[in-house]
Amino acid sequence: MSNIVVRTITGIIFLVVVIGSIVFSKYSFFLLFELIILGSMYEFYTLAKKKGFNPQKTYGMIIGAIVFAANYLFANSIVDSRIFLGIIPIIISIFIIELYRKSDDAFVDIGFTLLGVIYIAVPLSLSNYITISKTHGYNWQLLLGFFFLTWSFDTLAYVFGISFGKHRLFERISPKKSWEGFIGGTISTLGIAYVISIFYTELSFIQWAIASIIIAIFGTFGDLVESSFKRNIDEKDSGSILPGHGGVLDRFDAVLFTLPLFYLYLQII
Repeated sequence: MSNIVVRTITGIIFLVVVIGSIVFSKYSFFLLFELIILGSMYEFYTLAKKKGFNPQKTYGMIIGAIVFAANYLFANSIVDSRIFLGIIPIIISIFIIELYRKSDDAFVDIGFTLLGVIYIAVPLSLSNYITISKTHGYNWQLLLGFFFLTWSFDTLAYVFGISFGKHRLFERISPKKSWEGFIGGTISTLGIAYVISIFYTELSFIQWAIASIIIAIFGTFGDLVESSFKRNIDEKDSGSILPGHGGVLDRFDAVLFTLPLFYLYLQII
């Protein structure tokens, strides 16, 4: 089976699972994002280990899952803000555990453990506040619109880059990314924003268009940051769980930058 066929089949299954989980219920949304966090953090810590460091992989993943769960419970008004106080001793325990690991690079290992939580779990936890409202309950439309814009830019930038790319965007980190791909993807995604505004009317076309520009710019940076991690240890993909697409972190690297900014944008408007 050719790579393009494998990539297409995997992509379709991926879209069905993500869209279906978000739309079906807030419980399937919760499960989906917990799995994304765990998968992304596992791959992130594995990359760090390949570089010779030794973060607290299992405990870091547990903390990531707890951070998302705490935000989910708070967003649903099941608990009050005091739940976040419980995260303080959990974070402190990372330092205490490191005392017993006899590591030669204790500070670095602690740093990578915390970075996995900050880089992955914290940004994705903000999805709770995009989908869950104390007045309107669970509303998936804004989050799905966000993902449609993210996927559209990623795909269209790739198409334009392959077709017309001549001027490298950031050759030291990602030799294949081009200004032509970025510009073509950005302009085309504005058209997608118009289509989204017809179906998801919580935001106007202008508001969706501004969101698409934010996603294009900072999604590109998110992709480049993850690429720099992989290039630093000479790895092509963060994992292999998604045949033809790499790992979970490869699929959500842009989201880690754009989701917090999309949430901030929603608070401003």
